[in-house]
Amino acid sequence: MSGARIARIAVFAALIGVFGATPALPVPGTSVPITAQTVAVMLTGLMLVPLDAFLAGVVFLALVLVGLPLMPGGFGGVQILSSVRGGFAIGFPVAALAVSLIAGGFRRIPSQPHGRAQVAVNVGACIIGGIAVLYAVAVPIGAALAGLDVLTLMRAMAVYIPGDLAKAVVASVVAASAFRAAPYLRPTSVAARG
Repeated sequence: MSGARIARIAVFAALIGVFGATPALPVPGTSVPITAQTVAVMLTGLMLVPLDAFLAGVVFLALVLVGLPLMPGGFGGVQILSSVRGGFAIGFPVAALAVSLIAGGFRRIPSQPHGRAQVAVNVGACIIGGIAVLYAVAVPIGAALAGLDVLTLMRAMAVYIPGDLAKAVVASVVAASAFRAAPYLRPTSVAARG
């Protein structure tokens, strides 16, 4: 693995951590606040090839587990595995991978979308990978870790959906703007250069 590739993985792992340090809005009835962290997970998936997106999420998870306070509210350490937050930390690598796979699938189409169509494709990838897949992983794992009922937790998580949809749009617009300003940042270009 090249130094440039390792650096990209590290930068996006750090980005997920930094976005977790943004001010969090507590949500009554849950232990998971609203933050910008899932925007970073979505951006990771949009801007890296699948394996690198997954590895960035794994690096982030490893940093949290060794004790760095990178989860919202300054949480870190193995004790996170006894809360709903642990389900989300575990779900981040899978979500980043899913976003990258979905977005990358559209990039392989010969008449790939550009401009607004590309943003729409990215939004779709973020909704499916960064919301649906993330919740499919995080909610059952978080419920098991915290000793909660899955359906009760799923209902409690419904309050996050409107904000997550807005985050999908933000991540997609940011990625499309980055690709327009610097086409070499596109994951296919990056992967080709190592």
